[in-house]
Amino acid sequence: MGEKVIRALVFVLSFAIAGYAIVQYGVFAAHHTGLVGFKLQKPDFHLTPWLYVLYAHIVTATLALIIGPFQIFMKQSKARVRQHRLLGYVYVVSITVSGIVNLYLTLFATGGWIAGLGFFVLDVLWVATTWMALRKIRVKNIQAHKAWMLRSYALTFAAVTLRIWLGPVTMLFGDFEQAYRVIAWLCWVPNLLVIEAMIRAKAAKKKPPAASI
Repeated sequence: MGEKVIRALVFVLSFAIAGYAIVQYGVFAAHHTGLVGFKLQKPDFHLTPWLYVLYAHIVTATLALIIGPFQIFMKQSKARVRQHRLLGYVYVVSITVSGIVNLYLTLFATGGWIAGLGFFVLDVLWVATTWMALRKIRVKNIQAHKAWMLRSYALTFAAVTLRIWLGPVTMLFGDFEQAYRVIAWLCWVPNLLVIEAMIRAKAAKKKPPAASI
């Protein structure tokens, strides 16, 4: 698959999921969504303050999801340096806030502790890779910055892959809660493995050939 096709898919899918989140949670009532409706079936579940924390996560994660492709794929120029830097800081702040509030949400994850642990590890790696990208650019290590940004956005893209996997895995298990335990890991582990393989393959191509003896 060519780079142009991958870029187009990332843009289309990220904006599609961002649009879905805006319409689903911004236009319609949150309790009409499948996830919230499922939780409301449980008598011991309290909608507040969980719902307000969920909204904080949705707003910040959606921002990161939309900003990411522009930061990664758009060609850099002197005219875009200020814009790139500003969007970069918004991206970092969005993920940091989202990662923090997600720690609360993992305590109430659908699927119990297995799903909660999956989302917890995702949050920790999400924030860690993002701040590592920021640290690398502060020391002017551009190549390392790009690599860590790719890892960060691969984890941000879990918002997309979660919804891609949701239907097939739920059909496979025949139970939403059981499927969610798997999806809590499936939505991000393959993303990270694929992007890591791509980063290493690209780095290997740039290495000079070994001198013949």
